[in-house]
Amino acid sequence: MPSNPASSPPPNDNFSRQLQLSLTIAQRFSAGNPTRKAAKSRQGRKNAFVFQFLHHCVFATKGREPVLTTQLRERLWPYLGGIARENEMKALAIGGGADHVHVLLSLPATMSVAKAMQLLKGNSSKWIHETFPALRTFAWRQGYGAFSIGVSGIEETCAYIRNQDEHHRTRTFREEVIMFLQRHGLAIDDGMLE
Repeated sequence: MPSNPASSPPPNDNFSRQLQLSLTIAQRFSAGNPTRKAAKSRQGRKNAFVFQFLHHCVFATKGREPVLTTQLRERLWPYLGGIARENEMKALAIGGGADHVHVLLSLPATMSVAKAMQLLKGNSSKWIHETFPALRTFAWRQGYGAFSIGVSGIEETCAYIRNQDEHHRTRTFREEVIMFLQRHGLAIDDGMLE
């Protein structure tokens, strides 16, 4: 019997392997509780709940100050990934520039985007203060952008996040925010662009 290409990823395709693993893990959980097995209905069938909440989140430094140096970013990206992991989120991609961060998050069903941003921004700000004494006044700008994406957009979004340096050679952060707002059919508020 021929194998189903949708059921197993190609041997050298890390992205497909990670996606397949994420879907397999999600299928094992019921209603976001990893310790609870799917309950059987009266007819003997399992009630299964599968979910994946993907959000492309963007947040900036206070005053959009370009304080996220290359050296700081090399340490900040893994730290943000650790915060996500410790809080049952999955950071699929992290990137950004000297004044902002992009992160593609898969959130558990029980966590709001607001809570995810509070955890990422609050913990990373504290870590920056403790790790880089010269940045004791560092702060993230209040607010964030969060754009939901479908599974079919994971690869494109990850590539976009990982290639931020390239994107910002031709587009400013302001132009990037306007593009996201327009793409998602949202009104442009000048307060978001400052």
